[in-house]
Amino acid sequence: MELETISIPATNRFASLYLDQKQPVKSFFHYDITNSNVFEKRLKDLHKRNFARDELANCIETYMERFPKSEKIKESLLKLKRDDSSVVIGGQQAGLLTGPLYTIHKIISIIHLAKQQEEKLNKPVVPIFWIAGEDHDYLEINHVFVESDRALKKISYSEGPVDKRMVSDIVYDKDQLSRWIKKVFEHFGETIHTKNIMALIDDAIEHTESLVDFFTYIVVDLFKKYGMLVIDSADKNLRQLEIPFFQELIENQQAITDSVIHQQELIKGNDFPNAIDISGNALNLFYYNGMERILLEYQQEKNGFVGKNGEVFFTKNELLDILEENPSAFSNNVVTRPIMQEWLFPTLAFIAGPGEIAYWGELKLAFEALHFQMPPIIPRLNISLLERSIESDVNELNLDVEKVIRQGLQDEKQVYWDSIKNHDLDRLINESKAFLDTQYKQIEEKAEKGLLPIVEKNLQFHQNQLDFLQRKADLMLAEKNDVILERYNRIERLLKPNGAPQERIWNIYYFLNKYGDTFIDQIMTLHYEFNGKHKLIRI
Repeated sequence: MELETISIPATNRFASLYLDQKQPVKSFFHYDITNSNVFEKRLKDLHKRNFARDELANCIETYMERFPKSEKIKESLLKLKRDDSSVVIGGQQAGLLTGPLYTIHKIISIIHLAKQQEEKLNKPVVPIFWIAGEDHDYLEINHVFVESDRALKKISYSEGPVDKRMVSDIVYDKDQLSRWIKKVFEHFGETIHTKNIMALIDDAIEHTESLVDFFTYIVVDLFKKYGMLVIDSADKNLRQLEIPFFQELIENQQAITDSVIHQQELIKGNDFPNAIDISGNALNLFYYNGMERILLEYQQEKNGFVGKNGEVFFTKNELLDILEENPSAFSNNVVTRPIMQEWLFPTLAFIAGPGEIAYWGELKLAFEALHFQMPPIIPRLNISLLERSIESDVNELNLDVEKVIRQGLQDEKQVYWDSIKNHDLDRLINESKAFLDTQYKQIEEKAEKGLLPIVEKNLQFHQNQLDFLQRKADLMLAEKNDVILERYNRIERLLKPNGAPQERIWNIYYFLNKYGDTFIDQIMTLHYEFNGKHKLIRI
């Protein structure tokens, strides 16, 4: 494998300015990530605070007990208990078969930054992946994309629950999931690696029950030799550790909400759209009844908290009583999850995607209201994987791979199409359509009123026939030039699928099935710089 750095802008303007630490975006964060001493400064700030390290490490150890094990994981748990340790952390939803590639890119980012900073600081730095198991957007995680008949096809596992149940509580049917995975791999195609890869997946199915645990098993198995720790945000033992922090969130509800809204006004005043949808009375917590996550808001006239759609009502004391008895009834939203993370983990750095950078920028004043600072927000690695066969197509068509990744191939395909089209035939067809329009207008002027519908219908018939002729001519031309046109399409499907970055569509198992279970290790051996530049990996 070879690693090359190329210039691809972030997917939103806010994130692009953050990468370059330009104003006004820079002012919305506490740390300057371009400062060479940013992590030394953060570590000093962390050492002024206290964390329940033993309890947190024990919680993670208990959670990970049912997943694949390694000596490196044991070492990470011991490191986490040390008073001088810190963590590099990031999170994502539990996508089926790990979901889109950006989840893998985020994991690679977490592990590599933790390793780099441990060596630089000469202090233990632990990589931690925080699974967003408390999320309820099932449709975001229930599918993968595959190639089918020279096109991308979305294969969904099942429609899932109709309620807003936490993904951690969704139990899958083992036979159904096995059939779905076999269907996915049929599209990937059988290789010398398929049997081994499928055996590892079957092992994950056998040892897990929920979709989050299935995700965790696979992720831990893929990265266990790198010592990454994993925890589900909805884990019941973790909820016990969070009780005093949920109390703080409830007590400081209005101050947190007012701070976010004030920060949003500052950001909006600089011509950026708001990333977080928040009301002036938001508690920024969900109440979970086991079936639905209900977003709570404060209602002044009732002096209590109600569901956003009026489903429930609690006084503040009732909420605090429920919290003591059943902390699993509470979960965080986009505002309070970063705050909860800051309380729980000695966070040296948070690994974020472009969208996350935008919403973290709206939280600065909320962090200050609770008397601490946001961690350095480090953009995750953005990676495109370039297979040898695709690179060969790129070279044969004399294309610029960086341009393909940045904007796709619509312009280049159109130029090629224009170069092979029969322009004389196109001209004659268009002239015929124009002539028919002129002639039929004269017919309409002379025809009786009752005849007009027939005239219009007759014109439409002839126009449709000419359109049909044009489509047939284009189809024959496409078939004649199929080899070249398919090269353009194949390049785009792999590098800019559906006009989106590769990492948002493709799944890691497409590559594992093709190149084997050492593929991850090969990617991990590359040296990555966290400089905001796009990484092109030639396979």
